[in-house]
Amino acid sequence: MHFLWEWLLLFMHVVHALLYCSTYAHINADLAKTSGTTVTFVILEGWVVTVASVGDSRCIFESAEGGIYHLSADHRLECNEEERHRITASGGEVGRLNAGGGAEIGPLRCWPGGLCLSRSIGDMDVGEFIVPVPYVKQVKLSTAGGRMIISSDGVWDALTAEEALDCCRGMPPDAAAAQIVKEAVKPKGLRDDTTCIVVDILPQEKPAALPPPKKPVKGMLKAMFRKKNSGSSSQDKDYMEPDVVEELFEEGSAWLSERLDTKYPLCNMFKLFMCAVCQLEMKPGEGISIHVGTSNPVKLRPWDGPFLCSSCNEKKEAMEGKRPSGNRHGSDSD
Repeated sequence: MHFLWEWLLLFMHVVHALLYCSTYAHINADLAKTSGTTVTFVILEGWVVTVASVGDSRCIFESAEGGIYHLSADHRLECNEEERHRITASGGEVGRLNAGGGAEIGPLRCWPGGLCLSRSIGDMDVGEFIVPVPYVKQVKLSTAGGRMIISSDGVWDALTAEEALDCCRGMPPDAAAAQIVKEAVKPKGLRDDTTCIVVDILPQEKPAALPPPKKPVKGMLKAMFRKKNSGSSSQDKDYMEPDVVEELFEEGSAWLSERLDTKYPLCNMFKLFMCAVCQLEMKPGEGISIHVGTSNPVKLRPWDGPFLCSSCNEKKEAMEGKRPSGNRHGSDSD
């Protein structure tokens, strides 16, 4: 569980950096303060890949054996029933744009705001039901290697995962990314953000074959002192035959309290005075339980942690959309 908190803290810093950069990325300062973005954040360490995603950009992986794995979640309301249920259960509304006379057009959107995504970073002019909490997935890749594609929604609105992989087979990564974008914009032209990154995971190299054994040495004395061939080398010990893709971790809840154990183990009571995110030491009574404000009506006990400092608790509430409603304006973002 501590691993998850490290990831969420890292993601908070990424969110802050993106929002800071977006302020200067638009000519219109007012638009920059309210506009949003999606994120697919990938870390590859050895044969383990960890992906945190918000919105409708995606990451897919095709193993050398031909299997296709979706390493991110699509938070478009049109195709994510779980997110639609979360919004309506929290008091929001999900529906299409009313064109008048009872006619409805376009994709499903969240109201207020009219965003067709249930999660994004930014979009401060939409309702509090749009949250930046990431879907996180960690997978151990096959040592046989494969190809990873990370693309924005402009690609996936036009191509399926299979089509994106098929259109660039045999190409190096840079040419493959350009080809995927070309195929995506071919039918209707450039209509949305169409960005693509292709990463090839190279297979583990097998050590060169051992030379044939030498002819037997004549003479008992020479045979006793001749160096024996063990039949393997140190390289063989480091090499493993290709295995299969294995899922290690997955968590997609929009509520941080649900991403931890429902009951804080008694063995962790010595951490009552330490923030679970930033590890700041707190005075007795300063910690705020992560379960405060949840729908669980059970009275919390003093050891029902984990606990957060006031600063991290404010970040948690902001990530869960618990900010003042204020005046909301319609959003043109998709």
